[in-house]
Amino acid sequence: MQSDRTLLLDADHQEAAVCRSAIAPFAELERSPEHFHTYRITPLSLWNARAAGMGAEQMLAALDAFSRYPVPLSVRTEIEDQAARYGRLRLEFGPGGLVLRATEQVILEEVSRSRQVASLLGARIGPFEFAVEPLVRGRLKQALTKAGWPPEDLAGYTPGTPLRLSIRERTATGEPFSLRAYQVDAVDAFWARGTNDGGSGVLVLPCGAGKTMIGMGVMERAETRTLILTTSVVAVRQWRQELLSRTSLRPDQVGEYTGVEKSPAEVTIATYQMLTHRARGADKDRLDSYRHLELLGREDWGLVIYDEVHLLPAPVFRMTAEIQSKRRLGLTATLIREDGREDDVFSLIGPKRYDAPWRELEAAGWIAPAVCLEIRIPMTSEQRMAYAVAELNERYRLAATLPRKLDLVREICRRHQQDRVLVIGQYLDQLHEVAEMLEAPLLTGATGTAERERLYAAFRSGELSLLVVSKVANFAIDLPEANVAIQISGTFGSRQEEAQRLGRVLRPKADGGQAWFYSLVTRETKDQDYATHRQLFLAEQGYRYEIHDHSEFLEVGGQLPRGLS
Repeated sequence: MQSDRTLLLDADHQEAAVCRSAIAPFAELERSPEHFHTYRITPLSLWNARAAGMGAEQMLAALDAFSRYPVPLSVRTEIEDQAARYGRLRLEFGPGGLVLRATEQVILEEVSRSRQVASLLGARIGPFEFAVEPLVRGRLKQALTKAGWPPEDLAGYTPGTPLRLSIRERTATGEPFSLRAYQVDAVDAFWARGTNDGGSGVLVLPCGAGKTMIGMGVMERAETRTLILTTSVVAVRQWRQELLSRTSLRPDQVGEYTGVEKSPAEVTIATYQMLTHRARGADKDRLDSYRHLELLGREDWGLVIYDEVHLLPAPVFRMTAEIQSKRRLGLTATLIREDGREDDVFSLIGPKRYDAPWRELEAAGWIAPAVCLEIRIPMTSEQRMAYAVAELNERYRLAATLPRKLDLVREICRRHQQDRVLVIGQYLDQLHEVAEMLEAPLLTGATGTAERERLYAAFRSGELSLLVVSKVANFAIDLPEANVAIQISGTFGSRQEEAQRLGRVLRPKADGGQAWFYSLVTRETKDQDYATHRQLFLAEQGYRYEIHDHSEFLEVGGQLPRGLS
């Protein structure tokens, strides 16, 4: 533990896994080379831990237990000070309406002199209170968080139109069904303060852990009209199918709001793309340019569920700031946002309420064990020269689409002929080449919804064992049979994309088998640099990549690489 609030974790130590679990709730992973992983303690990481019920004394106890040297006094002080900031400002409903209340007058004096905060405050109604207009509740929380004083929102929520539903003991096909223990824990964490006060926050679980089922558990307790926002029309259909199969809801009670169909109902499932659609030429900075965005506030929703909340678009953030009186549930595999807006998720959707360690769920058999391999491919001397003289913005594309990757994809597919394989990439011309080489179907953003559903169904049934997919398959796609993923190119250094792509093969297998995740990387290029960054989140979860040289891998022949027996 160092005085700049970084932690260096010896990844080879026998207690490394236990230590990682102890510090992960309040420290963020920054780098993960082979032997020492670097974590950093930030104000936001401390505030999320506080919101989840972890006190400064617990954080310091974890550091004291594992630190090789005494924790620096400056770090102890910073943890105590930052942790103590959360909750000293509170949003509550008083006799006269919504108020911002402070535990100390001096804090209120400080924040009220911030230009961004002052413009959102109403009349001063006492030494410890300001009146607040309900419509600025979200924007005020944003401003206070950015000012370093994250408020605890205890103002409660409107109940919405009542809607009774229950989770079935048997699915529509007659299979026994109940929430798993960790899913019940996640639902309980969302309602931590009880039915009257609980109602905002983010639940973090790996792909394949059943976030949809957790959403149903929250809906069952909320008993209210619900809006579900997700990433694609296919994801909308999957949500609807699961709701009708596993709950008491009737078909007429579950509607879609997409570019294909607009049929709002007591439970409505919409896509982010639909809500952020605007007419050509409309001002993107004006909320009234997004005519479908009013769906968020138009109906008497009592609960809004944000699936894959780490992908929330900016206009939906802004509209969410206006509807803070509605209960909000965020579901995600990772809170990492490459745009750095994690603090907006914290202030507008809610703090992290539950975080299930991936490896613990794997050990319990709820997600498949996975082996991650990075295979590094060298350029020829001619390719290396072309890369060296290319414009900076072209270098990554040159490296990511290296032709030698195609032969390696063919070889990996040959070794996994008995498996269900997904080949995933970023660049469409590269994907077209791979699909043609493998004589496999290609699924991209241009693939129609009906064709996507047909291909997914064929893959699930076993009619297809190989699919080539673009980034449209990163999120909210249920392909439990997939057990091999080959990543040939990615979105620069996106950590959340890496986690989602591994998640495509983490659904538990009927035979209890393991999953394989291959990442093909061009050596000594931006491709390798970005791959190192992409792997950060998975390293925090305890995954380690076996790194193989291209020629070494090919020399293995018909045998699987080391560790894949």
